[in-house]
Amino acid sequence: MNILIAADMEGVAGVVNWDHVNPEHKEYDRFRRLMTEEVNAAVRGACDAGAESVRIADGHAHGRNILIEDLDPRAHLHSGTPSPLGMVAGVESDVDAAMFVGYHARAGTERAILDHTWSSQRVINLRLNGELIGETGLNAALCGHFDVPVLMVSGDRAVCEEARALLGAIETAAVKEATGRSAASCLPPEAAQERIYEAARRAVTRFTNGDGPEALQVSLPVTFTIEFPNSEMADKAALLPGTEREGRGISYTAEDVVVGFRGVRSALALAG
Repeated sequence: MNILIAADMEGVAGVVNWDHVNPEHKEYDRFRRLMTEEVNAAVRGACDAGAESVRIADGHAHGRNILIEDLDPRAHLHSGTPSPLGMVAGVESDVDAAMFVGYHARAGTERAILDHTWSSQRVINLRLNGELIGETGLNAALCGHFDVPVLMVSGDRAVCEEARALLGAIETAAVKEATGRSAASCLPPEAAQERIYEAARRAVTRFTNGDGPEALQVSLPVTFTIEFPNSEMADKAALLPGTEREGRGISYTAEDVVVGFRGVRSALALAG
């Protein structure tokens, strides 16, 4: 059984401020180590439940956060950016199931740590076939294109609730609970990692026993809609052939999720 662990950073236990996830700030080194340890906890849980291969996709910022020298030796790391499938790099390569570690809630979610979708400076909202989604939904849809179900999500309580609402009875590991966008009650690292380990172990066990969730499938063709902070960004994004302008945003319709994803990434790059 091959498992993909897609890792982000804002949902790591203790992270409550952008300084914690900014490579230019002195706090970053502390939290990249904690990110690595939470990923290791998920690796241990997956392997203890029978996973034979674990791939890690480092999905925060430029994808150069996880400390490979401290990574569980049973895992293989995808690092760097850009890659065709972004935060779920490797999902196209014979993966049976995925888990998301260190995730955060979509933009606009109340009582959610550092809520955003894709970029807090560039994206107000993202919709998939008219439904608001965050990075959990986007990446789950990409996984679903390859018939890969998402078995487990860790992060703050808000993203765990978001994931269950979208994906059904998946395993979750809430390692903190926000009281505001930059404030939360957090589990200590050891307790957070134990919670992630147990959720990962349960998730893979359930999947092996035929009790896991199904892959997320979306109606085709698929339409992505991005709302930008201002109309100038929409002007630039609308230069991409095939887009339609919608107020401060654009929509892009494609034959499948992967083509649509590449289209909106291109539009986002044009928007600047």
